[in-house]
Amino acid sequence: MISQTISDFTTLAIASGGWMEMDRIYLQNRILGMIGETEFEEAENRLSSKTSTQLMDELVEVAKNNHIVGESLSEQEIFASQLMDFLTPPPSVVNAFFAQYYAKGPKEATDYFYDLCKTNDYVKTRAIAKNIDFPVETEYGSLEITINLSKPEKDPKQIALEKNTAQGNYPQCQLCMENEGYKGRANFPARTNHRIIRMNLDGESWGFQYSPYAYYNEHCIVLSEKHWPMEITKQTFDRLLKIIEVLPHYFMGSNADLPIVGGSILSHDHYQGGRHTFAMDKAPIEFSFSLNKFPDVTAGIVKWPMSVIRLQSKNKAELARAAHEIFAKWTVYSDESLDISAYSQDGTLHHTVTPIARKKEDFFEMDIVLRDNNVSEKHPDGIFHPHKDVQHIKQENIGLIEVMGLAILPPRLKTELEEVEKYLLDEENEMASYHKEWADSIKMNHQLIKENVNEVIQNELGQVFKRVLEDAGVFKRDEQGKAGFKRFIDTCLTR
Repeated sequence: MISQTISDFTTLAIASGGWMEMDRIYLQNRILGMIGETEFEEAENRLSSKTSTQLMDELVEVAKNNHIVGESLSEQEIFASQLMDFLTPPPSVVNAFFAQYYAKGPKEATDYFYDLCKTNDYVKTRAIAKNIDFPVETEYGSLEITINLSKPEKDPKQIALEKNTAQGNYPQCQLCMENEGYKGRANFPARTNHRIIRMNLDGESWGFQYSPYAYYNEHCIVLSEKHWPMEITKQTFDRLLKIIEVLPHYFMGSNADLPIVGGSILSHDHYQGGRHTFAMDKAPIEFSFSLNKFPDVTAGIVKWPMSVIRLQSKNKAELARAAHEIFAKWTVYSDESLDISAYSQDGTLHHTVTPIARKKEDFFEMDIVLRDNNVSEKHPDGIFHPHKDVQHIKQENIGLIEVMGLAILPPRLKTELEEVEKYLLDEENEMASYHKEWADSIKMNHQLIKENVNEVIQNELGQVFKRVLEDAGVFKRDEQGKAGFKRFIDTCLTR
């Protein structure tokens, strides 16, 4: 009975804190009208055993049957988002609740906000659960592999709708604060149920939100109120450390600010964080050194396939200054013997960093990952980018998340690897030709049977990701590369 579904959904809306029991009839009538019904039958006021998303699905189905909502994905998402807005208090109320919980502790505050974003389906927990993920042991620790299946594929109706929908300039991008409460359109996601926690970072207005399609636990984004491009500056290091001071149970990092080595959105300054421990977090220091200008900061090279300097200090301000010093020195450093060039002949800058901050007991910690986006005839996609022989698995930029040891692999691999498995078992298959060399090497090195082939493929996939990270490392893990890394430190940082 749809009236009972409406009543149960209303109960959840009232429990969210944005409404009172006096609002029940009003809410029920609003939902009734939205789904195209006119009669409300007697229903029990109760807390249903169904989840918010199950109730939402039932309401959307009735709206579809009543021709209120069409068959396209965007129409259904827009409508569902409007329904879930009833389960979401207004921004001012959400921020007030967050502040009340924060008075008890930072974890209590983020627990409240994350639970809200899951309940109102802003964080797409059901879609995220479709991802394929598994660990692979390497000499650098346990790397995490994810084949990303959470974002739904577009059907022909959706593609046609997007083609016939004007692009528009509002919001300017999907990270702008103007997304909060935005209805959405065929070519822009629904954000009616979206909320942002306001943050003041040294006098600047920033926002804290969660990622709808999270790649790890409590995957969050801190974004500038202003739509300005990403840029690594001294303020970047200050902000990252300030954020983890406010949210000490989270890590916080920034993508690099240059093409090839940067993230997918460089037009809007933002950081990413969350409550997750990556393999890089646990990687040990293999070479320690002192920064003469910063006696309160300990420093060392991390045992990691990419080139990482780890800093640690109780003094937040000095740590930020030390991080900026490393960044400044790296941006102008060249070592032609290792194909490392700071500038092109026309003066184009090629060096930047990927910084990651975290709190460990009384210490602030920051990893500085050195990045270089040069290209060459041999490596036209990037000298320190996944090379051609591994691009059949991963050809996208190596961003912040991959840097730390979590591979975000494309959804095409789900079906492609199923065909690779058939090929390895000498079964009829339609394996893509670009996987053949890799598959043949697997065949040569393993005794394959039905019972072990999946495990072997997963392990080999992890070894490819390890190679991807090694490709992205500016100072390689061989003797020449290690000597070059120490040369940079001796020349630029310890004098």
